Amino acid sequence: MARRRKKKKRRITLLILEILLLLILAAGLFVFAQLSRMGHVNVKNLIVNNGITGAKGYRNFALFGVDSREGELASGTNSDTIIICSINRRTNDVKLVSVYRDTYLNDSTGTYRKATETYAAGGAERAISMLNMNLDLDITDFVTVDFNAIVELVDLMGGIDLDITEEELQWVNGYCVENQAVTGVSYTPLESAGYQHVNGIQALAYCRIRYTDGWDFKRTERQRTVLLKLFDKAREQGVASIGNLVKEMLPHISTSLSTTELISLAAGLNGYQLADNTGFPFDTAFADISAGDVVVPVTLSSNVAKLHSFLYGEEGYVPSQTVQDISNNIINATGIQ
Repeated sequence: MARRRKKKKRRITLLILEILLLLILAAGLFVFAQLSRMGHVNVKNLIVNNGITGAKGYRNFALFGVDSREGELASGTNSDTIIICSINRRTNDVKLVSVYRDTYLNDSTGTYRKATETYAAGGAERAISMLNMNLDLDITDFVTVDFNAIVELVDLMGGIDLDITEEELQWVNGYCVENQAVTGVSYTPLESAGYQHVNGIQALAYCRIRYTDGWDFKRTERQRTVLLKLFDKAREQGVASIGNLVKEMLPHISTSLSTTELISLAAGLNGYQLADNTGFPFDTAFADISAGDVVVPVTLSSNVAKLHSFLYGEEGYVPSQTVQDISNNIINATGIQ
């Protein structure tokens, strides 16, 4: 009798274990199925300059926001948002650097053009190579989002608070008209300037403003402001909310990151600290050349040295020969030094 009871208990225990394993497997398959909806891209042929230093102990990502109205994430659309995200592995400090969209650079193939046009010409792979080649970086991973991703993310987080100036107010309402046509999300015009709560379509409009005082320099600042607000919101809501956010946004994301890496980054969200942010180039001029109205780094070499100081605290950085050659080519093409 005792032996039968032991066998029965053993069968019940095995049954419970089998059920638990099935539940874990089902949960794992669900997560994988959701993440597989995202556009995963392998970037293999990336350019990294010889002799670069300073990046040891850091992990760098490229964040692209594409001017996509039809969901094109692979290529064919300009990357109006280009942000370098650098994480200090030791301290978990995060620094953000916006690269101005009209910066005149080598697109990694020997063609000199506006930085924003590189993504359209060759997708994330070429855009990352452009950043690595011109700025002496070693970026290997990226995340690309479209208009809908910003709208959905802000709305899923319950909106964010922004200080809208009188000058910005008309442009926010103006861009909301096109945003509604592109995303299908309705909007309510803002009635006044000041510190106020905005939804996703209004936040996207705020990010797109480039015709106020400060032009594109100010626009990149607005984009970083929204990103910082979203980061703070995500930390407030906790890791549990990230799963739902990811699920909703997957169709609007393209990335080189694996599912494991995405989950790991999300799990460590509360450990990160946003230490500083800025725009690149630091020292600029403007030129009207065959590539159009461009932002000229004055000079690229000196700006890259300042970038490495900002990101890595590396004083006296000497740019690679590749950067120095590109810098000289920019001087020759624009006549600005």
